[in-house]
Amino acid sequence: MDKPRFYPMACVCVAACWACGSLLAQSDASGSRSPETPPNIIIVFADDQGYQDLGCFGSPNIKTPNIDRLAREGMRFTSFYSAYCVCSASRAALMTGCYQPRLNMPGVLGPRSKVGLHPDEVTIADLLKTKGYATMCIGKWHLGDKPETLPTAQGFDHYFGLPYSNDMARIKGWGNGPKDLDKIWALKKWDVYKNELYRDATVVEAPVNQVTLTDRYTEEAVQFILKNRDKPFFLYFPQTMVHVPLFVSDDRYDPDPNQAYRLTMEHVDWSVGQILETLDDLNLADNTWIVYTSDNGPWLSKKHHGGSALPLRAGKGTTYDGGMRVPSVMRWPQRIPAGATCDEVASTIDLLPTIASIVGAALPDHPIDGLDIGALLSDPTQPSPHREAGFFYYKNNKVEAVRQGKWKLRVASKEGVELYDLDADIGEAINLAESHPATVEELRALIARYDADLKANTRPVWRAAKRQ
Repeated sequence: MDKPRFYPMACVCVAACWACGSLLAQSDASGSRSPETPPNIIIVFADDQGYQDLGCFGSPNIKTPNIDRLAREGMRFTSFYSAYCVCSASRAALMTGCYQPRLNMPGVLGPRSKVGLHPDEVTIADLLKTKGYATMCIGKWHLGDKPETLPTAQGFDHYFGLPYSNDMARIKGWGNGPKDLDKIWALKKWDVYKNELYRDATVVEAPVNQVTLTDRYTEEAVQFILKNRDKPFFLYFPQTMVHVPLFVSDDRYDPDPNQAYRLTMEHVDWSVGQILETLDDLNLADNTWIVYTSDNGPWLSKKHHGGSALPLRAGKGTTYDGGMRVPSVMRWPQRIPAGATCDEVASTIDLLPTIASIVGAALPDHPIDGLDIGALLSDPTQPSPHREAGFFYYKNNKVEAVRQGKWKLRVASKEGVELYDLDADIGEAINLAESHPATVEELRALIARYDADLKANTRPVWRAAKRQ
């Protein structure tokens, strides 16, 4: 089936010269484009990274000078949320601007899954293709590995990566707990996993040598930027790491498994640095919008093979903030002030509508949940649209919590309703539900209204045709 139709946006704040002429601008001898052209867009999406696992977010031991550079030259978002607490649904939300139940997307897909992101959904890549962008996905897709659900069927010109998590397709006899992961790290046992590396829609390596994977991803990213330096491009770079099993290149390896997470996170930072260096060399940095964030919080049960969500509560798989509030850094020198911090609520679901507004693209003609946060990019003190609309924490097609302003109401707890003042209690330690009954009822009503409307406007997940 064809992609859904687009309708004109009611208000698009885009320079008039973008609409009246060709999208592509002439390059000068250095390879840079005129400032009137729309920005290149790069989204680096780490896997299972904790809120604290960057130097600029307070890590006591992980060195991330390149991502810290993004923070110095751009903006930290300290109340930024993934829209789901595990892999597949969080990625679907980012790509489509929709909460998980609107898409009926399962939380996690496995290899040979018979469901996936529907080809009729409009992704960020689909949207940018209407404006002449070159598009590529490098890394972990995790929205289906059938031809109809791979990135090349979802608006991307090219794809290079694993279509599911790197711990899947594990051979018998190997577990996935900390002791097994210790052994896998110490022996560099990447052949424990019979996963597949795709180029576009073709498998080019199986099993995948994960020791060299981050380096190869990075080289692909650099080559994509070099190839498309003279026109707008969109690079979606969902890193396979720091999801377990952890691997790094030989030149940074230490056999001590207690160092595995730190070294792998620093390898991801190195990868970001290679992208920044390439943009600098090509004079493309000023008009490139880079977003760095994570798909959900850290996998705490993996112990020293997982990250830290501190000072947040809990981690991956939960709707406490440790499961969904993620570190986010954005840089775009032409628009984002250097060294800024924004504590307004924003989310991965907001990227699609914000990108649409920036490049002058039409939104899809079906409901989405994300909101345009473009005002925050220029001024972090502007009110987030989520102040009024709220941000909803969904899990398994049910809403478990909502945040509106400083207040967060959880309705999924076995201990009863929980109300937290996140401005005063970022760790969700003091339940204020009994002392603020009016706030509880207001937020309950907000949940009920939004959830009813969302459930009345859901769309089907894609399902493989049954064999006759």
